[in-house]
Amino acid sequence: MVPVYKFETISAFNAFNNHSTLHPLVSVLDFSKAAMRTWDGAKTVRVNYGFYCIILKQVKCGDLKYGCNYYDYQEGTLVFISPGQVVQIETTGEPYQPTGYGLAFHADLIHGTALGKQIRDYSFFGYESHEALHISEKERQTVMDCFNKISTELEGTIDRHSKRLITSNIELFLNYCIRFYDRQFVTREKVNKGILERFANLLDDHFQSGQLQTAGLPTVAYCADQLHLSANYFGDLVKKETGKTAQEYIQAKTIEVAKQMILESPKSFSEISYELGFKYQQHFTRLFKQKTGLSPNEYRRLN
Repeated sequence: MVPVYKFETISAFNAFNNHSTLHPLVSVLDFSKAAMRTWDGAKTVRVNYGFYCIILKQVKCGDLKYGCNYYDYQEGTLVFISPGQVVQIETTGEPYQPTGYGLAFHADLIHGTALGKQIRDYSFFGYESHEALHISEKERQTVMDCFNKISTELEGTIDRHSKRLITSNIELFLNYCIRFYDRQFVTREKVNKGILERFANLLDDHFQSGQLQTAGLPTVAYCADQLHLSANYFGDLVKKETGKTAQEYIQAKTIEVAKQMILESPKSFSEISYELGFKYQQHFTRLFKQKTGLSPNEYRRLN
């Protein structure tokens, strides 16, 4: 059985990594200060976080494989963890010294702040670990500058301005991460094109397989799972590459197939909607008119 290490509080996480708790809801960590990791000799462990945690892993990523390509940003990897997320760690079973830096903050810290209202917009907290952010030397310097500003604020006297300044700096850091991920989507354009091609093939197979009547239209979550990606990462990738959301892309494919069926077969619209996986014909009619400006009947008559 894989052992699970659970950290519910920032103070518990600090203690595990040999850090003092300067603030009960937020901490900047230097993992080189932690004791040797043993995990009681286990080669696979799971860590459950009760707070947001961003870890800058200082590892050379030159031999990191992404799809069929190697990635050349070698100054570090940022992994984003959300409350309740379980991260699996593979080890050799031998003790090792952790390195890198981390920013941990509890959801209670950002309640009632601008960041608290926007935290769900940072979709990379829902990415899988293999969809991590790989950063250049210049980007790493920006990350460390943000970490240092938060750390400096924590080391000072806590006053009525502290929460606003700390959360503002966390928000600034996360906004930089949006920029870095946008760059990563661009630099991985060839890989992304391959994923989009597989996505298109997946939809083609789904529409031609006869699964629609039983399984219904493919969902974004289903497509992401078939492509071995998190739903958040998959959705962001499709949006960056096509300008459409993944849901809009699926709907466009549905309308394309529907048009062929309307024009090439004498089937009734209720039969067509059923074969396309719609439970109710009116749902199909509504979507078709929304996307084409015509009802199925008008489209067949005009064409």
